[in-house]
Amino acid sequence: MRDRTAAIFGCAGPRLTTDEVAFFGEVRPWGFILFDRNLRQAEQVRGLCADLRDAAGADVPILIDQEGGRVARLRPPLGRDWPPPFDHAEAAGADAAKAIRARYRDIATELRALGIDVNCVPCADVARPDTHPFLRNRCFGEDPARVARLARAAADGTLEGGVLPVIKHIPGHGAGRVDSHEALPTVEADLETLRAVDFVPFVALADQLMAMTAHVVYPAIDAERPATTSPAAIEVIRREIGFGGLLMTDDISMGALGGAMSDRVRDSLDAGCDMILHCNGNSDEMMEVAEAAGTLRGAAAKRAERVMAHRAGAPVGE
Repeated sequence: MRDRTAAIFGCAGPRLTTDEVAFFGEVRPWGFILFDRNLRQAEQVRGLCADLRDAAGADVPILIDQEGGRVARLRPPLGRDWPPPFDHAEAAGADAAKAIRARYRDIATELRALGIDVNCVPCADVARPDTHPFLRNRCFGEDPARVARLARAAADGTLEGGVLPVIKHIPGHGAGRVDSHEALPTVEADLETLRAVDFVPFVALADQLMAMTAHVVYPAIDAERPATTSPAAIEVIRREIGFGGLLMTDDISMGALGGAMSDRVRDSLDAGCDMILHCNGNSDEMMEVAEAAGTLRGAAAKRAERVMAHRAGAPVGE
């Protein structure tokens, strides 16, 4: 996988166009991600997954955001409906870890049956009373230790179902009061608070294979740049939090980031991200991303190879 473009792309619809097949064959992305616009019925999804891999010329990873609750790309009959993670954990009480583990094992089983082998879960963000509604009920709670336990249960259940998890949004999005899909949040917490609250679940899950950055500015770390494009924030993720796996950006096309797409890509990679995630399927943007991202090299390529070695659901650390 060393000659793969350091990018994960979406596609425009439920079937690949001729132009998409040609483009993906040329740039050879590391993986793909699916959204509602791509999903119609089971045979169609399996066919699309096969076509994406054929176009890329390899058995590449295919990702999805199937958290359950509001963020669920698969809806009945393709996938079971679930309550939001926050509500599910609250309702389960003392049995929350067991319930969350079973939930994500079941979700993973559904995904594997469709040809999808990476799920962008769990949200290890610690909620606050004023966390923006786009995120709050996607979190497992407001207590850092409890969030860490339940995020671990979600990751373990996902692996048991034969799917790889992606922890998000490192180093913590829970104190954000703005929807990063639309604008750039700033978290004013001091470093002591970040360490005592937001970092806790990510430290506990630092052994995971993949994580997704937060498009959030933390002035206590870097007053000017969001974590995705901040060398200082990536240093915190790598050194203080201790995450050594494949670090992908959140969707590079989100409204939180400004500037040309190529600048967003270069700034993310220069900061220390390994992989660019671009979700909207816009062909012009994907061309710009592919050119700016280049191919996987060095430590990023080694981290990507480790992911590939564990894709069949083998436990982390084997």
